[in-house]
Amino acid sequence: MSAQNVDDIVKTPAFPSLGMQLVAQMSNITRDRIQDLALENAHNNLAAILNGQSLKALRDIKAGEGDKAIVIAAGPSLKRKKVAEQLLAANYDGAIIATESSMLYCLRQGIIPDLVVTVDPHPTRIVRWFGDPDLSEADLKNDDYFERQDLDTSFSEALRTNDEILELLNKYGQQMRIAVSSSSANTVVTRAHQAGMQVYWWNPMYDDPDQPNSVTRTLLMKNGLPCVNAGGNVGSAAWMMANAVWGKQRIAITGMDLGYYAETPYKNTQYYHEALSLVGEERLDEIYMHIHNPHLDQWFYTDPAYMWYRECFLQMAAHASCQTFNCTEGGILFGDNIHFTNLSDFLTA
Repeated sequence: MSAQNVDDIVKTPAFPSLGMQLVAQMSNITRDRIQDLALENAHNNLAAILNGQSLKALRDIKAGEGDKAIVIAAGPSLKRKKVAEQLLAANYDGAIIATESSMLYCLRQGIIPDLVVTVDPHPTRIVRWFGDPDLSEADLKNDDYFERQDLDTSFSEALRTNDEILELLNKYGQQMRIAVSSSSANTVVTRAHQAGMQVYWWNPMYDDPDQPNSVTRTLLMKNGLPCVNAGGNVGSAAWMMANAVWGKQRIAITGMDLGYYAETPYKNTQYYHEALSLVGEERLDEIYMHIHNPHLDQWFYTDPAYMWYRECFLQMAAHASCQTFNCTEGGILFGDNIHFTNLSDFLTA
Protein backbone atom coordinates (compact mmCIF):
# COMPACT_ATOMS: atom_id res chain seq x y z
CA MET A 1 0.00 0.00 0.00
CA SER A 2 1.62 3.24 -1.09
CA ALA A 3 1.71 6.50 0.83
CA GLN A 4 -0.47 8.04 -1.86
CA ASN A 5 -3.19 5.46 -1.32
CA VAL A 6 -3.13 6.07 2.42
CA ASP A 7 -3.28 9.83 1.88
CA ASP A 8 -6.37 9.41 -0.30
CA ILE A 9 -8.36 7.86 2.52
CA VAL A 10 -6.87 9.47 5.65
CA LYS A 11 -8.20 12.88 6.66
CA THR A 12 -5.30 14.59 8.47
CA PRO A 13 -3.98 18.18 8.71
CA ALA A 14 -0.71 17.11 7.14
CA PHE A 15 0.82 13.91 5.83
CA PRO A 16 2.39 11.97 7.37
CA SER A 17 0.50 12.59 10.61
CA LEU A 18 1.79 11.58 14.03
CA GLY A 19 -0.58 8.63 13.81
CA MET A 20 0.92 7.44 10.53
CA GLN A 21 4.44 7.92 11.88
CA LEU A 22 3.49 5.54 14.69
CA VAL A 23 2.05 3.07 12.19
CA ALA A 24 5.45 2.91 10.51
CA GLN A 25 7.00 1.98 13.86
CA MET A 26 4.22 -0.31 15.07
CA SER A 27 6.02 -3.55 14.29
CA ASN A 28 8.91 -2.55 16.54
CA ILE A 29 6.58 -1.09 19.16
CA THR A 30 4.54 -4.28 19.30
CA ARG A 31 7.62 -6.47 19.49
CA ASP A 32 9.07 -4.42 22.31
CA ARG A 33 5.73 -4.43 24.15
CA ILE A 34 4.89 -8.12 24.09
CA GLN A 35 7.83 -10.21 22.92
CA ASP A 36 9.44 -10.85 26.30
CA LEU A 37 6.08 -11.78 27.85
CA ALA A 38 5.18 -13.96 24.88
CA LEU A 39 8.46 -15.85 25.09
CA GLU A 40 8.10 -16.29 28.83
CA ASN A 41 4.61 -17.70 28.31
CA ALA A 42 5.88 -20.05 25.61
CA HIS A 43 8.52 -21.35 28.01
CA ASN A 44 5.95 -21.85 30.78
CA ASN A 45 3.61 -23.62 28.35
CA LEU A 46 6.25 -26.06 27.10
CA ALA A 47 5.08 -29.05 29.17
CA ALA A 48 1.45 -28.56 28.08
CA ILE A 49 2.56 -28.12 24.45
CA LEU A 50 4.63 -31.31 24.41
CA ASN A 51 1.71 -33.24 25.90
CA GLY A 52 -0.85 -31.63 23.61
CA GLN A 53 -1.79 -31.58 19.93
CA SER A 54 -0.20 -29.53 17.20
CA LEU A 55 -2.25 -27.29 14.92
CA LYS A 56 -1.20 -29.66 12.14
CA ALA A 57 -3.70 -32.21 13.48
CA LEU A 58 -6.58 -29.93 12.48
CA ARG A 59 -5.87 -30.60 8.82
CA ASP A 60 -7.28 -34.10 9.27
CA ILE A 61 -10.54 -32.80 10.78
CA LYS A 62 -13.41 -31.70 8.56
CA ALA A 63 -14.75 -28.22 9.21
CA GLY A 64 -18.09 -27.42 7.64
CA GLU A 65 -19.34 -28.21 4.17
CA GLY A 66 -17.82 -26.93 0.95
CA ASP A 67 -15.07 -24.36 0.46
CA LYS A 68 -16.55 -21.52 2.52
CA ALA A 69 -15.46 -20.26 5.91
CA ILE A 70 -16.64 -17.34 8.00
CA VAL A 71 -14.44 -15.60 10.54
CA ILE A 72 -16.31 -13.97 13.42
CA ALA A 73 -14.36 -11.21 15.13
CA ALA A 74 -15.72 -8.96 17.87
CA GLY A 75 -15.73 -5.49 16.31
CA PRO A 76 -18.59 -3.06 16.94
CA SER A 77 -20.34 -4.01 13.67
CA LEU A 78 -20.92 -7.58 14.87
CA LYS A 79 -24.13 -6.79 16.72
CA ARG A 80 -25.15 -3.86 14.53
CA LYS A 81 -25.24 -6.12 11.46
CA LYS A 82 -26.78 -9.08 13.32
CA VAL A 83 -24.24 -11.56 12.03
CA ALA A 84 -25.46 -14.53 14.09
CA GLU A 85 -29.07 -13.97 13.07
CA GLN A 86 -28.05 -13.95 9.40
CA LEU A 87 -26.03 -17.16 9.72
CA LEU A 88 -28.88 -18.97 11.45
CA ALA A 89 -31.53 -17.72 9.03
CA ALA A 90 -29.45 -18.85 6.05
CA ASN A 91 -28.80 -22.30 7.56
CA TYR A 92 -25.13 -21.69 6.84
CA ASP A 93 -23.20 -24.97 6.92
CA GLY A 94 -19.66 -23.86 6.10
CA ALA A 95 -16.84 -23.54 8.60
CA ILE A 96 -17.03 -20.96 11.39
CA ILE A 97 -13.84 -19.69 13.03
CA ALA A 98 -14.27 -17.30 15.95
CA THR A 99 -11.88 -15.11 17.86
CA GLU A 100 -11.93 -15.71 21.60
CA SER A 101 -13.42 -12.22 22.01
CA SER A 102 -16.49 -13.22 19.96
CA MET A 103 -16.98 -16.57 21.71
CA LEU A 104 -19.62 -15.31 24.14
CA TYR A 105 -21.55 -13.69 21.29
CA CYS A 106 -21.58 -17.00 19.39
CA LEU A 107 -22.58 -19.17 22.34
CA ARG A 108 -25.38 -16.81 23.33
CA GLN A 109 -26.82 -17.31 19.86
CA GLY A 110 -26.44 -21.09 19.97
CA ILE A 111 -23.54 -21.06 17.51
CA ILE A 112 -20.66 -23.42 18.35
CA PRO A 113 -17.67 -22.45 16.21
CA ASP A 114 -15.63 -25.11 14.45
CA LEU A 115 -12.58 -23.37 15.88
CA VAL A 116 -11.79 -20.60 18.38
CA VAL A 117 -8.46 -18.78 18.07
CA THR A 118 -6.43 -16.96 20.74
CA VAL A 119 -3.00 -15.32 20.51
CA ASP A 120 -2.60 -12.29 22.82
CA PRO A 121 -0.19 -12.98 25.75
CA HIS A 122 -1.80 -10.54 28.21
CA PRO A 123 -1.69 -12.15 31.67
CA THR A 124 -5.13 -11.09 32.92
CA ARG A 125 -7.34 -9.69 30.16
CA ILE A 126 -7.64 -12.52 27.64
CA VAL A 127 -8.90 -15.05 30.19
CA ARG A 128 -11.91 -12.79 30.70
CA TRP A 129 -13.23 -13.89 27.30
CA PHE A 130 -13.27 -17.45 28.70
CA GLY A 131 -14.61 -16.51 32.12
CA ASP A 132 -12.15 -15.88 34.92
CA PRO A 133 -12.91 -18.08 37.96
CA ASP A 134 -10.80 -15.77 40.13
CA LEU A 135 -12.22 -12.43 38.98
CA SER A 136 -12.69 -10.00 41.88
CA GLU A 137 -13.86 -6.45 42.48
CA ALA A 138 -10.23 -5.50 43.06
CA ASP A 139 -9.32 -6.75 39.58
CA LEU A 140 -12.05 -4.57 38.08
CA LYS A 141 -10.80 -1.48 39.88
CA ASN A 142 -7.26 -2.04 38.62
CA ASP A 143 -8.19 -2.36 34.92
CA ASP A 144 -11.08 -0.53 33.22
CA TYR A 145 -10.46 -2.08 29.78
CA PHE A 146 -13.65 -4.13 29.68
CA GLU A 147 -15.72 -1.40 31.26
CA ARG A 148 -14.95 1.13 28.53
CA GLN A 149 -13.99 -0.95 25.48
CA ASP A 150 -15.97 -0.97 22.23
CA LEU A 151 -16.18 -4.72 21.60
CA ASP A 152 -18.78 -6.77 23.49
CA THR A 153 -20.25 -4.05 25.69
CA SER A 154 -21.93 -6.59 27.95
CA PHE A 155 -18.49 -7.18 29.46
CA SER A 156 -18.91 -3.81 31.18
CA GLU A 157 -21.35 -5.66 33.47
CA ALA A 158 -18.30 -7.50 34.62
CA LEU A 159 -19.25 -9.98 37.32
CA ARG A 160 -22.60 -10.96 35.83
CA THR A 161 -21.13 -11.50 32.38
CA ASN A 162 -18.16 -13.37 33.82
CA ASP A 163 -20.55 -15.81 35.50
CA GLU A 164 -22.44 -16.21 32.24
CA ILE A 165 -19.40 -17.09 30.14
CA LEU A 166 -18.13 -19.45 32.84
CA GLU A 167 -21.43 -21.30 32.69
CA LEU A 168 -21.67 -21.33 28.88
CA LEU A 169 -18.11 -22.47 28.32
CA ASN A 170 -18.41 -25.18 30.96
CA LYS A 171 -21.54 -26.36 29.14
CA TYR A 172 -20.24 -26.29 25.56
CA GLY A 173 -16.47 -26.46 25.97
CA GLN A 174 -16.21 -30.19 25.27
CA GLN A 175 -17.78 -29.57 21.85
CA MET A 176 -15.24 -26.88 20.93
CA ARG A 177 -11.75 -26.78 19.43
CA ILE A 178 -9.34 -23.97 20.17
CA ALA A 179 -6.10 -22.95 18.48
CA VAL A 180 -3.95 -21.67 21.33
CA SER A 181 -0.75 -19.81 20.55
CA SER A 182 2.36 -20.74 22.47
CA SER A 183 2.40 -17.13 23.73
CA SER A 184 -0.92 -17.46 25.57
CA ALA A 185 -1.04 -16.82 29.30
CA ASN A 186 -1.24 -19.80 31.63
CA THR A 187 -4.62 -18.54 32.85
CA VAL A 188 -6.03 -18.97 29.32
CA VAL A 189 -4.48 -22.41 28.87
CA THR A 190 -5.79 -23.57 32.24
CA ARG A 191 -9.27 -22.24 31.55
CA ALA A 192 -9.45 -23.91 28.12
CA HIS A 193 -8.49 -27.26 29.67
CA GLN A 194 -10.91 -26.80 32.58
CA ALA A 195 -13.76 -26.28 30.12
CA GLY A 196 -12.82 -29.43 28.22
CA MET A 197 -11.89 -27.63 24.99
CA GLN A 198 -9.80 -29.56 22.47
CA VAL A 199 -6.53 -27.61 22.39
CA TYR A 200 -4.31 -27.28 19.30
CA TRP A 201 -1.01 -25.42 19.63
CA TRP A 202 0.82 -23.06 17.26
CA ASN A 203 3.54 -20.38 17.23
CA PRO A 204 2.86 -16.82 16.07
CA MET A 205 5.57 -15.50 13.77
CA TYR A 206 7.50 -12.72 15.47
CA ASP A 207 10.07 -12.23 12.72
CA ASP A 208 11.57 -13.83 9.63
CA PRO A 209 12.61 -17.37 10.62
CA ASP A 210 15.36 -17.31 7.98
CA GLN A 211 17.15 -14.41 9.64
CA PRO A 212 20.00 -14.89 12.14
CA ASN A 213 18.91 -14.94 15.78
CA SER A 214 15.29 -15.34 14.72
CA VAL A 215 12.90 -15.57 17.68
CA THR A 216 10.43 -17.51 15.54
CA ARG A 217 13.05 -20.11 14.60
CA THR A 218 14.14 -20.40 18.22
CA LEU A 219 10.57 -21.20 19.24
CA LEU A 220 10.17 -23.68 16.41
CA MET A 221 13.29 -25.53 17.45
CA LYS A 222 12.17 -25.59 21.07
CA ASN A 223 8.56 -26.75 20.72
CA GLY A 224 8.26 -27.99 17.11
CA LEU A 225 4.97 -26.19 16.51
CA PRO A 226 3.91 -24.79 13.13
CA CYS A 227 4.47 -21.05 12.79
CA VAL A 228 1.56 -18.90 11.60
CA ASN A 229 1.68 -15.31 10.36
CA ALA A 230 -1.02 -13.83 12.60
CA GLY A 231 -0.87 -10.34 11.15
CA GLY A 232 -0.53 -8.87 14.62
CA ASN A 233 -4.03 -9.76 15.79
CA VAL A 234 -6.38 -12.64 16.45
CA GLY A 235 -8.81 -11.87 13.62
CA SER A 236 -6.08 -12.08 11.00
CA ALA A 237 -4.82 -15.28 12.60
CA ALA A 238 -8.30 -16.81 12.31
CA TRP A 239 -8.51 -15.83 8.63
CA MET A 240 -5.08 -17.34 8.00
CA MET A 241 -6.08 -20.64 9.61
CA ALA A 242 -9.22 -20.88 7.49
CA ASN A 243 -7.05 -20.99 4.39
CA ALA A 244 -3.68 -22.39 5.52
CA VAL A 245 -5.02 -25.10 7.84
CA TRP A 246 -8.38 -26.03 6.32
CA GLY A 247 -7.79 -24.91 2.74
CA LYS A 248 -11.00 -22.90 2.47
CA GLN A 249 -11.12 -20.94 -0.78
CA ARG A 250 -13.87 -18.42 -0.04
CA ILE A 251 -13.39 -16.77 3.32
CA ALA A 252 -15.67 -14.11 4.74
CA ILE A 253 -14.67 -11.94 7.67
CA THR A 254 -17.24 -10.34 9.96
CA GLY A 255 -16.84 -8.00 12.91
CA MET A 256 -13.36 -7.04 11.75
CA ASP A 257 -13.82 -3.27 11.75
CA LEU A 258 -10.25 -2.31 12.66
CA GLY A 259 -11.73 1.03 13.57
CA TYR A 260 -14.57 2.86 15.28
CA TYR A 261 -17.84 4.47 14.31
CA ALA A 262 -17.62 8.24 14.25
CA GLU A 263 -19.76 8.72 17.36
CA THR A 264 -17.53 6.50 19.54
CA PRO A 265 -15.71 8.54 22.22
CA TYR A 266 -11.93 8.21 22.28
CA LYS A 267 -12.21 6.86 25.82
CA ASN A 268 -14.01 3.77 24.48
CA THR A 269 -11.22 2.81 22.11
CA GLN A 270 -8.95 -0.08 22.98
CA TYR A 271 -5.67 1.81 23.13
CA TYR A 272 -6.96 5.03 24.69
CA HIS A 273 -4.75 4.91 27.79
CA GLU A 274 -1.67 4.20 25.69
CA ALA A 275 -2.46 7.15 23.41
CA LEU A 276 -3.18 9.38 26.38
CA SER A 277 0.08 8.43 28.03
CA LEU A 278 2.02 9.07 24.84
CA VAL A 279 0.73 12.51 23.79
CA GLY A 280 -1.77 13.79 26.37
CA GLU A 281 -5.43 14.72 25.97
CA GLU A 282 -4.77 17.81 23.88
CA ARG A 283 -3.02 15.90 21.07
CA LEU A 284 -5.26 12.86 20.72
CA ASP A 285 -6.58 14.16 17.40
CA GLU A 286 -3.08 13.71 16.02
CA ILE A 287 -3.06 10.04 17.04
CA TYR A 288 -6.46 8.98 15.74
CA MET A 289 -6.93 8.90 11.96
CA HIS A 290 -10.23 9.42 10.13
CA ILE A 291 -10.74 7.00 7.24
CA HIS A 292 -13.25 7.28 4.41
CA ASN A 293 -14.75 3.95 3.36
CA PRO A 294 -15.76 4.43 -0.31
CA HIS A 295 -17.89 1.27 -0.37
CA LEU A 296 -20.16 2.74 2.29
CA ASP A 297 -19.46 6.44 1.65
CA GLN A 298 -18.95 6.71 5.39
CA TRP A 299 -16.18 7.94 7.69
CA PHE A 300 -14.69 5.86 10.47
CA TYR A 301 -11.69 6.53 12.64
CA THR A 302 -8.86 4.34 13.82
CA ASP A 303 -5.67 4.26 15.88
CA PRO A 304 -2.10 3.37 14.87
CA ALA A 305 -2.38 -0.25 16.04
CA TYR A 306 -5.52 -0.95 14.02
CA MET A 307 -4.09 0.90 11.01
CA TRP A 308 -1.04 -1.33 11.19
CA TYR A 309 -3.26 -4.42 11.37
CA ARG A 310 -4.96 -3.15 8.21
CA GLU A 311 -1.67 -2.79 6.36
CA CYS A 312 -0.56 -6.25 7.49
CA PHE A 313 -3.82 -7.81 6.36
CA LEU A 314 -3.65 -6.20 2.92
CA GLN A 315 -0.15 -7.61 2.48
CA MET A 316 -1.30 -11.07 3.60
CA ALA A 317 -4.35 -10.99 1.30
CA ALA A 318 -2.14 -10.12 -1.66
CA HIS A 319 -0.29 -13.44 -1.27
CA ALA A 320 -3.20 -15.64 -0.18
CA SER A 321 -4.46 -18.62 -2.17
CA CYS A 322 -8.09 -17.80 -1.40
CA GLN A 323 -10.73 -15.17 -2.10
CA THR A 324 -11.37 -12.84 0.82
CA PHE A 325 -14.77 -11.23 1.36
CA ASN A 326 -15.06 -8.50 3.94
CA CYS A 327 -18.64 -8.84 5.14
CA THR A 328 -18.13 -6.60 8.17
CA GLU A 329 -20.24 -3.89 6.46
CA GLY A 330 -18.29 -1.24 8.35
CA GLY A 331 -14.81 -0.18 9.31
CA ILE A 332 -11.62 0.43 7.37
CA LEU A 333 -10.55 -2.94 5.96
CA PHE A 334 -10.82 -2.56 2.20
CA GLY A 335 -8.40 -2.52 -0.71
CA ASP A 336 -6.86 -4.73 -3.36
CA ASN A 337 -7.60 -8.47 -3.09
CA ILE A 338 -10.56 -7.89 -0.74
CA HIS A 339 -14.15 -8.11 -1.95
CA PHE A 340 -16.14 -5.70 0.19
CA THR A 341 -19.69 -7.06 0.23
CA ASN A 342 -22.74 -7.77 2.38
CA LEU A 343 -22.87 -10.94 4.42
CA SER A 344 -26.24 -11.81 2.90
CA ASP A 345 -24.69 -11.79 -0.59
CA PHE A 346 -21.85 -14.05 0.52
CA LEU A 347 -24.26 -16.50 2.13
CA THR A 348 -26.40 -16.82 -1.00
CA ALA A 349 -23.57 -16.89 -3.56
